[in-house]
Amino acid sequence: MGPPPPAGEEKVVILKAVGGEIGSASSLAPKLGPLGLSPKKVGEDIQKATMDWKGIKVTVKLSVVNRVATPSIIPTASALIMRELKETPRDRKKVKNVVHNGNITLDSVIEIARVMRFKSMAKKLSGTVKEILGTCFSIGCSVNGQSPHDLQKEIEEGEITIPEE
Repeated sequence: MGPPPPAGEEKVVILKAVGGEIGSASSLAPKLGPLGLSPKKVGEDIQKATMDWKGIKVTVKLSVVNRVATPSIIPTASALIMRELKETPRDRKKVKNVVHNGNITLDSVIEIARVMRFKSMAKKLSGTVKEILGTCFSIGCSVNGQSPHDLQKEIEEGEITIPEE
């Protein structure tokens, strides 16, 4: 075991967790052990931080300063879309191969695109909206009762205008 990190230095650990559930200590231990943290305690902190994302897999960023871990949630497009679909939480052990065939509005897709803008490589917001529509297509939900693929074509042709930022 190496020396502890210098006081005041921030270490960042990024991991995936299911919202509202305590992650297994055995999966957290290899990441947190070298930092001198208790996986059980950090698992409970992650559970508290992800309660409003119940049943959705989210990316969690742990900032560790002076052996104190502070969890924060990094939004992903799929997690934001699943949250927008407002599906009831399912029992992951029993219900498998769930189909997300809900419907969301184009306005909510634009809001998700604004949240995801910092991660996107697109020059304009319309490019980010098209990225989010692609994620909607892969999840299997519809937007304004239409296929996301059709909406992407309409944005491309200029039939639907997306606001600038």
